[in-house]
Amino acid sequence: MEKPVTFFSAGTRLAGDLYVPDGPGPWPGVVLCCGYTGIKDLYLNDMGRRMSSAGYVALTFDYKGWGQSEGPRLRLAPYGRVEDTQAAMTFLGLQPEAIADRIGLYGISYGGSTATFAAAIDSRARAIVSVTGVGDGARWMRNVRYPWEYRDFIARGHRDWEEQVISGASTMAERAEVLKHDPRSAKIAAQARKNLKGAAMEVPLEFIHETLAFRPEWVVDRISPRAALFITSDADELVLPEESAALFSRAGEPRKLVTLKGYGHYEVFNRPAIDEVMAETIAWYERYL
Repeated sequence: MEKPVTFFSAGTRLAGDLYVPDGPGPWPGVVLCCGYTGIKDLYLNDMGRRMSSAGYVALTFDYKGWGQSEGPRLRLAPYGRVEDTQAAMTFLGLQPEAIADRIGLYGISYGGSTATFAAAIDSRARAIVSVTGVGDGARWMRNVRYPWEYRDFIARGHRDWEEQVISGASTMAERAEVLKHDPRSAKIAAQARKNLKGAAMEVPLEFIHETLAFRPEWVVDRISPRAALFITSDADELVLPEESAALFSRAGEPRKLVTLKGYGHYEVFNRPAIDEVMAETIAWYERYL
C-alpha cells in the first residue's frame, strides 16, 4: 500500500509518501532522505517500494521548501534538513504499521550526509545506510574543481553571504554552477529531471556557505554502537568515493564500506546498480534493524 501523508517540522507542513508492506504488521520502519537538490519523487519512490516489498514501512518526504512541502523555497538549510528527518522519524514511529523503536535511516547523495548527521544526534535511529554521501562539504566542493575555480567559487559565495545578510536575499544561480557535474552525471541528471515537476534547475548561492558549514564526519563516530553502512562507487566523479571512505574511517563499529564497480553518481540510483545497493541495504537492516 502507498499513501500520501503530511506532518510538521518546526511548524512547517511537509509532504510525504508512506509505503506499507502487504500482510499483517507492524514492521520496522525506514525514513528515506533526498539528495542535494532532490525531491522524494526523484529516485526515492522506487527505493521506498523496494523496502516495502522487503518488509519495511518506508517514509519518503520533501524537505521544507522543496517539492510539495511548504516553507521558503529551495533552501539548502542542512541543519534544517536534519530537523525534518527527526520529525519524519517521530511521525513514522506514530504510525500503527510501524514498530516505533525499530526505525532506520537511509539517504542518497547529500541525503546520506543528512541521515548520517541525524543518526549521530538522535539515538532513535537503530541503523543507517548512506549511499554516496558527503562527509565534508568543503572537501567535496574543492575536489571536483580546479584550484582557481574553487577559489573564485568560494569568493563568490562569500560575497553573496554578505549581500544576503544586508538584503535578506541570496542570488539565484544555475544548479550546475553550484553542483559541479562531471559530463556523465550531467547527462543522466538532466534526463531524470526532464518534465519532473518540482525538480529545481536554479538554486540560491547560499548553498555555498551552507555546504561549507556542514561536515557529518565531525559527528559520525557518535552513531556507534548503532550500525552504519556506507555505499559508494569507484567511478563516481560527482561525489568522490573518498567521501564515503572518510565517513567509514571515522565511524565506530558496527560499520561497513561497500564500493561498487564502474557506476557514475546517478547510475548508482538506477538499475543495475540500485539492485546491488538494495541487496546490501536490506541485508544490513535485516541484521541490525
